[in-house]
Amino acid sequence: MKTSVTVTGVRPRAWGAFIDQMGAWLLAFLWIAPLFFAVWAALRMPEAALQWDWRQGWSLSNFKTAWQQAPWLQYLFNTTVLVGVILVGQFVLCTLAAFAFARFSFRGRDLLFSIILLQLFILPEVLIVENYAMVSRLGLVDTILGMGLPYMASAFGVFLLRQHFKQIPRELEDAARVEGCGWFGVLWHVYVPLAKPIYVAYALVSVSTHWNNFLWPLVMSSSHHTRPLTVGLSLFGAPESGVSIALISAATLMMIAPLLIGFLLFQRHFIQAFLRAGIR
Repeated sequence: MKTSVTVTGVRPRAWGAFIDQMGAWLLAFLWIAPLFFAVWAALRMPEAALQWDWRQGWSLSNFKTAWQQAPWLQYLFNTTVLVGVILVGQFVLCTLAAFAFARFSFRGRDLLFSIILLQLFILPEVLIVENYAMVSRLGLVDTILGMGLPYMASAFGVFLLRQHFKQIPRELEDAARVEGCGWFGVLWHVYVPLAKPIYVAYALVSVSTHWNNFLWPLVMSSSHHTRPLTVGLSLFGAPESGVSIALISAATLMMIAPLLIGFLLFQRHFIQAFLRAGIR
């Protein structure tokens, strides 16, 4: 009787674990299937991109042809500068705001923090008209700074750093104050070094988000001197240009390659940072 109860108790759990595992594999396959197809099409001759005969039709010429048909180096430089400007601005503003919310008590602190978190519920696309009007008044239309300015204040960054700063023992702060550090010294010598994994994780999220941002750069850029990779790729793959799926796939792989390499290099820090942050 005991054995029967044990078996009937274990079997549903085993089936549940099996179903969860199969569901995870299915979702992973659905997520990565477009990338597999892009690799397949990029490595095939244009006329064989949609054919599933793996014995013939292989070629690397798509990458060379795609590279020669658009100023990708200029697009890559623009995108790198854009995500760099945004990331530096976010690090500065989010660090100062998170430190203030974590370590200072002032009237209306919780209400102000709640208002900042409301930004998480507002889609950036909703604010495009207002952002464009603001950037236009500043004379920053068709500039990289104008593209990055609306994204320098991040509610997610403030929230993530605040949660980590609140977990740092006050004794470390008191020891720094005894050594003669002011508030900025405490922030720079105590809080920032202890939050390095959080900064790495947040940097990966921020860079990947703004590297792939399309609609706002499309509105803001009107020349190849400021056009990022996403906008350049959309123009390269426009139907009127007559570019084949093989060339578009090759260009897409060239665009996402830096992100893939960066994630593979820093994935351990990325996962550990969010596990340690805890979002408590």
